[in-house]
Amino acid sequence: MIRIMLVDDQALLRVGFRMVLEAEDDFSVVAEAGTGAQAIALAASVRPQVILMDVRMPGLDGIEATRQIMATHPDTRIIILTTFDLDEYAFGGLRAGASGFLLKNSEPGELISAIRTVVSGEASVSPRVTRRLLDLFGTQLPQADTENGCAATALAALTERETEVFLAIAEGLSNPELAERFSLSESTVKSHVGRILHKLGLRDRVQAVILAYEQGLVGQ
Repeated sequence: MIRIMLVDDQALLRVGFRMVLEAEDDFSVVAEAGTGAQAIALAASVRPQVILMDVRMPGLDGIEATRQIMATHPDTRIIILTTFDLDEYAFGGLRAGASGFLLKNSEPGELISAIRTVVSGEASVSPRVTRRLLDLFGTQLPQADTENGCAATALAALTERETEVFLAIAEGLSNPELAERFSLSESTVKSHVGRILHKLGLRDRVQAVILAYEQGLVGQ
């Protein structure tokens, strides 16, 4: 069973999500929270695999709750619930460690697909959308020291081809687009991407896009 926690200050919305999710044979809603502080406490006690996290809540907001949960439970997958797809809340959620974001008025099939995607280890938001978010809100990123630090050291360990692929990922290119640009098979591209993420200690391609921006390699 995929264990899911719902976090939203609107009880009616949680009821709607629960009805959709529990119609799936392998989904189980194990907890609900109405505040960020409650979410942090419940995440520690019930250990959900996936959290649907609202961002606008009284007290501790969903972005800070995401940041704290990911710091102590890095294997948890969090999907940010937002009203607008390209806003600072979606951007802040990704930077805090969320695996993606979802509009609150998304179709049930989109919700179910997003949960299955993040459980599989992928991000539920494409690198291209992440790039669009960074184009809009990238100025909010802190200035990075590109000469020192763990990230810069890890980047220096990439081969020349891995560096080229990493920068192309940062542009938001998909695997088929990477294969076309570098005249490689998609299986070879997947191998390159996997090695790059492993070397950089990143969970998914979205984190790669954000790292490239933080290190001043693209955009800004």
